[in-house]
Amino acid sequence: MILTRLGYAARGVLYLLIGIVALQVAFGEGGEADKSGAIRIVAAQPFGTVVLWIMTLGLAALTVWQIRETFSSRGRARDRIESGLRAAFYALLVVSLLGLLLRGKPAASTDSQSQDATKALLDLPGGQVLVAIAALGLIALGVHWIHEGWTKKFMKDMTGGGETVRKLGQAGYIARGVVAIAAGILVGQAAITYDSDKAVGIDGALKSLADTPAGPWLLVAVALGLVLFAAYCVAEARWHRV
Repeated sequence: MILTRLGYAARGVLYLLIGIVALQVAFGEGGEADKSGAIRIVAAQPFGTVVLWIMTLGLAALTVWQIRETFSSRGRARDRIESGLRAAFYALLVVSLLGLLLRGKPAASTDSQSQDATKALLDLPGGQVLVAIAALGLIALGVHWIHEGWTKKFMKDMTGGGETVRKLGQAGYIARGVVAIAAGILVGQAAITYDSDKAVGIDGALKSLADTPAGPWLLVAVALGLVLFAAYCVAEARWHRV
């Protein structure tokens, strides 16, 4: 249980760093605003290796717990599917962390991962359709997160925290939803143009927000939402049902 709660805190660290880098990008500085970039920032700090090992243990515990929830007889089928997707996501983070810690292999950016996956799909029969389905899936995920934030449904597994935590979660879920929708739109463009280079991950999706009519201020708003989501993750470490 302690390690699982530590995993939520580790997720908060990653989102905090992603939000900070996204803010820097909005104000004209460089940086990779995704989880691989966040991991590299932690690794570069004093005692960074120790912190990464702690994060790895916590995220591994989260993975195991979500796998258990996936095959649990409790809850609805949709809840079990969501648990399975979260387990896969956390497992990929653990693999990236172990690759850096054990082999010194830095995590690939989410943009390059997305481009590689898109290229692999495009090379298959009916590849454009498969990529289009993936794009729709990302957009649907974004809409789902925005709905979760708007309706505060994410609080159903929280045992405390009050109104402050609800507001943090709302801002965070809506910000994550916007990023997922932006990524889905760009993956959709990759399907239409048959060009895997147009596919992006978190970093490219965030940076694309600065090119909208709202300009860098939309990126600033979403980046702040991710920072608030990091604070919500810390609250999850304290009050989430495990």
